[in-house]
Amino acid sequence: MGVNLWFALSMSVAVAAPFAKGESETWWAFRPLRDYSTPKASEWAKTPIDSYIEYELKQSQLVPNPVADRRDFIRRVSYDLLGLPPSAELVTSFEADESLNVEERLIDRLLASPHFGEQWGRHWLDVVRFGESRGFEVNPLIENAWPFRDYIIRSFNDDKPYDHLVREHLAGDVIGAGDPEIEVGTGFLVAGPDDLVGNQDPKAQAQIRANTLDDIVGATSSAFLGLTVSCARCHDHKFDPIEQADYYRMQATFAGVHHGERVVATEGEVALYEQNRAPILKEQEYWQRRLAEEEKHILDSVELPKSFLLPRPSHYGTEDRFDPVMAKSVRLTVHNSELNASSPAGSKVDEIEVWTEGREPRNVALEAEVRATSKIAVDNPAAYGPQWVNDGKFGQHWITDGNAVLTLTWGEPVRVSRVLLSSDRPRNLDPTHGERRFIGDYRLDVSLDGMSWTPVTRVNDRPPVSDAHARQRRLRLAMNPQSAKALREIGSKLAQARARLRAIPAPKIAWAGVFSQPATPAYLMKRGDPAQRGAEIAPASLTTLQSTTARYSLPLEAPEAERRRALAEWIVQTDNPLTPRVLANRLWYYHFGTGIVDTPSDFGHMGGKPSHPQLLDFLATRLYAYQWHMKPLHRLILTSAVYQQSSERRKEALSVDAQARLLWRFPPRRLRGEEVRDTLLMATGQLDKQQGGPGFRLYKYLRDNVATYVPLERPGAETYRRAVYHQNARAAPVDVLSDFDAPDCALVTPRRVTTTTPLQALTLMNHGFLLDQAALFAQILFGRTPTEQVREAFSRAFQRQPEEDELRGGLDLLEAHGAEAFCRVLLNANELIYLD
Repeated sequence: MGVNLWFALSMSVAVAAPFAKGESETWWAFRPLRDYSTPKASEWAKTPIDSYIEYELKQSQLVPNPVADRRDFIRRVSYDLLGLPPSAELVTSFEADESLNVEERLIDRLLASPHFGEQWGRHWLDVVRFGESRGFEVNPLIENAWPFRDYIIRSFNDDKPYDHLVREHLAGDVIGAGDPEIEVGTGFLVAGPDDLVGNQDPKAQAQIRANTLDDIVGATSSAFLGLTVSCARCHDHKFDPIEQADYYRMQATFAGVHHGERVVATEGEVALYEQNRAPILKEQEYWQRRLAEEEKHILDSVELPKSFLLPRPSHYGTEDRFDPVMAKSVRLTVHNSELNASSPAGSKVDEIEVWTEGREPRNVALEAEVRATSKIAVDNPAAYGPQWVNDGKFGQHWITDGNAVLTLTWGEPVRVSRVLLSSDRPRNLDPTHGERRFIGDYRLDVSLDGMSWTPVTRVNDRPPVSDAHARQRRLRLAMNPQSAKALREIGSKLAQARARLRAIPAPKIAWAGVFSQPATPAYLMKRGDPAQRGAEIAPASLTTLQSTTARYSLPLEAPEAERRRALAEWIVQTDNPLTPRVLANRLWYYHFGTGIVDTPSDFGHMGGKPSHPQLLDFLATRLYAYQWHMKPLHRLILTSAVYQQSSERRKEALSVDAQARLLWRFPPRRLRGEEVRDTLLMATGQLDKQQGGPGFRLYKYLRDNVATYVPLERPGAETYRRAVYHQNARAAPVDVLSDFDAPDCALVTPRRVTTTTPLQALTLMNHGFLLDQAALFAQILFGRTPTEQVREAFSRAFQRQPEEDELRGGLDLLEAHGAEAFCRVLLNANELIYLD
């Protein structure tokens, strides 16, 4: 019997039907790791890996390809490890080096590069669904998620043991309390989308919370265990031995996890921060008391009337009538908003009408030019600018900022006698709705020349919106030059103290989750419905692996931190066969384009079958031997003959194994979206290799009640960093990256798809970014002879010199169309974005 017999038997049992109880022992992924004897191999084999590959090739009467040429190999391994092309000088040196172990030295050099973590960190960020916006309808940016991204890159560069990474992802705040380099690892738990929309209905709130926890359960089980535990949310898993109770055991583990930011700093950093703040806080409190005393003194001198001539301002329509007056302009000054007595910021106005006197009055506001003396309160003037206040329609608003003055000016003087304001003329919102943000106190003035203004309303004609508004109104009414000066002086001192407080460097705050003890025990939700309560469920390990992996179970009221730490320890304990298999398979996938199991996050019944099951176990056991360090396993794979063979197509082999699953050749590939963009910037000499810190944006970010992301047509030099540092927002495609299949970070992406679309060709030919890069490329070539220009361009783009026919074609193109067109052609070449 061959070495595949045990695997064939296990598959024959499970393929016929979904799992029954007890069948976990027969499914290949749940069996203990086995240390197989390495099959005999020919001289072709360089490592034990090759022995397993060659054995399977022989079963199909296939032979491997010859070794790849030096240029193909160095490009392959450079992109594989760094996501960047090698320099032309390095390629030339490597091709000429005939010393022993030259490939091994190159691999060691690349593994030690700081760019290694950028490439392999990007892979991991796909797996853990890392995004920098909150998703769902509102989808605002998260401005402090980037420390987790930098932590991932640093961890891969430092070759942090994988078991440490798992512990830090699930319980970094517990095992590394006070160490920000470890605490930030819990950003994994809250790296997914977060529903901010909210709902007043308790049932809907419970459902939203359950959905949030489902994201964490799903990401954890798929990333570390290769299991689809979320499929057991409503019932026992239909295909894998995962009970519904298992799902809720894991949900109970994360019941105290909430999306949010927290301080991730050392105790010393926090203490120093508080020490520096203490004297300034005392000073601030002193000036706040002085301000309150001065305001009380002023307020004691004035009272508001007991009754008012007009009602409070109404969102549905607030009308001011006054004696007819000739005017060419009306000015609205907003003192405060309905929600904030101290500032007009955030007030909404959907329409202003200015009516003439007479038997046939007309709304002259419709004819007026609108001018606002201040910015709007949001960064989307097209959606919320002052142009909407006189369009004759309702629904769209002018939203004010902290200095809200708006003027309407028309052609000829007319006699006007009333003004009508509103923020919700169609009455879409009930009186209790939180979005009813109208103006509070305001004043209307008219003018004939735009210089001399006459008031036509009095603030005290209407009652204040609230006690706070009444207080502010009294201050304005009682103010005299002496009291105004006193308030300005105190306000200046208070502002200075606040400015000094802001200037003190604060401890780092990161989007790394907020943790609290659950108020009630978790329970099984029948049919996945939070309203249908089942039995209470305690945090515990999955029963799926109970025949191979020691279980744990905690009390219902177990401390929140202990729950996450226990799960992390269970995932990485040495009798858990899934964790090392899943990790080894992920590494293989990124090196060869397809995993030994071609569903990297699903090792269950509905996932793929291993093409080389013994090899997978061999690689998994190597991880134990390397104490979970990944770089030695990378090196083992990269130094193998199967990795170093050519990608040459052979007709007879294609007829047997068209997809090269048995690896008779190295699978060629197209560059990923990030690699395409980074390569373009490298070729043109523009890539900024600055590492870490806040990311850049390839979109214009517009924020009002929802976020909008508008892709940039001509991104500037500030965006010329590596794509891993792009501030990726959910549901926000960006040019080049999205065109070349960079995934939406709303979901986990254990493997990327590769599409071929007309849009990709159009992007490379016509997008503003590509046109700019072609122009910058041409500038590099300036001052050289035409032949030198062609040679230098080929060297930069392809790390080789042109063939004779390519040289002649390049010279002809240069002469006919110039350097920019020539560079544009090279940036569109398949050779630039495909690897053999």
